[in-house]
Amino acid sequence: MVLFLSGGTGTPKLISGMLEEVAEEDIKVIVNTGDDLWVSGNLVCPDIDTVMYTFAKIIDDKWWGVRGDTFLTYKKLIQLGYYEPLAIGDFDRATHIYRTYLMSQGMKLTEATQELCKSYKIRAEVLPMTDDPVPTTIVTDVGEMHIQSYLIKHASSPKVFNVKYDRGTMNNNIKKAMKLEDSIIIGPSNPISSIGPIINVEGVKSLLKRKFVIAVSPIIGSKPISGPAKQFMEACGLDTSSAGVAKFYEEFLDVLVIDKNDLEVGLNEFRKEIKVIRTNTVMRGLEDSKLLARDILRLI
Repeated sequence: MVLFLSGGTGTPKLISGMLEEVAEEDIKVIVNTGDDLWVSGNLVCPDIDTVMYTFAKIIDDKWWGVRGDTFLTYKKLIQLGYYEPLAIGDFDRATHIYRTYLMSQGMKLTEATQELCKSYKIRAEVLPMTDDPVPTTIVTDVGEMHIQSYLIKHASSPKVFNVKYDRGTMNNNIKKAMKLEDSIIIGPSNPISSIGPIINVEGVKSLLKRKFVIAVSPIIGSKPISGPAKQFMEACGLDTSSAGVAKFYEEFLDVLVIDKNDLEVGLNEFRKEIKVIRTNTVMRGLEDSKLLARDILRLI
């Protein structure tokens, strides 16, 4: 079995490559829910949906939303004078509606996700990091705001002073998944906003300390491959570098995979207990994702 901690778009890209190397039913993914938000009365779980759509092989090239989706409802709402905080496709919206319906019938988020996976014929196990609502809050020079507001409404432009998490409780599904696996993979997701909420869930960090943990750095030199990792890492007092990534994970990290072109980082910048592996971490397509997955499998 292969167990991932996932958020954003980097780890789903790696998962797409892992699907070429191992059976889908042998993959488990614990997913960030700090980005979740309610839109037009429906619960939207961006990171869960990206993982599900990756397994269902319907993920858009942008690595969020559904490939070939239409936006008729979103556009009609604007014509009516109602503006949603993010553009939701019609196919994608059906996922949110069904999730919300299931939860209105008494299901927890984990159970609703299991039902959605059945509907999409997904054989992997997709696990929300907690069933509690735990929005990630960004503290900026224009006030505190939900992470989606920072990313979309404010286009990641305000100066960031801090990133705050609500502390969720670990459910039995997460506990069982982590206890059963000897190795855990943290993909090249934003450490602060995509993985930070997961390791902040009560009990997760203590379990990680007992495991063989491999993380893939989402940074080459001083530049994130994508997203606002620089703003968030600096706000948390970390260098925007692979060494900064290792520092954030240092309590439990065993191996850090960095890009072969990350020449600004020397091995003396890492704690001696952390093994550093260099390879190609830039996933421009499925072949790159598959080769990176293969390199990780060799480590475990």
